[in-house]
Amino acid sequence: MLYLKEAIAEDVEKEWPFVRDMPEDENGLTNQWHGISREAFEAKALPDMIRFSHGVNLPDWMVPETFLFLWNDDEIVGQFRIRHYLNDALREGAGHIGYFIAGEHRGKGYATEGLRLTLNIAKRIVPESEFYLRVNKNNPASLRVMLKNGGRIVGENEEKFFVRIPNPGRSFSVTPVTGI
Repeated sequence: MLYLKEAIAEDVEKEWPFVRDMPEDENGLTNQWHGISREAFEAKALPDMIRFSHGVNLPDWMVPETFLFLWNDDEIVGQFRIRHYLNDALREGAGHIGYFIAGEHRGKGYATEGLRLTLNIAKRIVPESEFYLRVNKNNPASLRVMLKNGGRIVGENEEKFFVRIPNPGRSFSVTPVTGI
């Protein structure tokens, strides 16, 4: 069964090797903790992940960011991140959501389901009416994941597609006022 779970100390035995083995940068999702020791993960990385999600003591350029692990039963197969709102850098860059599926788990639908689960959480966090994501043009599998989750391409440059997905948590309808 697939489910998402925030980074927590109780899961350090599974979180640490997953984060340690994630590439430093794969298709635009960066991992500042690639190759980290267990001690450093427990002392620095995991507390940072938890602190970032609460928006505590963030650098000026950063917005709150929730780190979620995608679990298949008792194994972590991916990581998803929700940036709680956009600043100028995120509007032109990484957007609201980034994700990574471990190589041995790709092509099994985990990214599609993981993004669906992430969007369900993000709709309660993100104030904008649409989620912004970007994807490298040389990553058509990830673009398909976004499109399957209601995304539409709204722009592109030489290297990337820019995708928007409606945020049902922030959608509203306007009721016409009559009798005025």
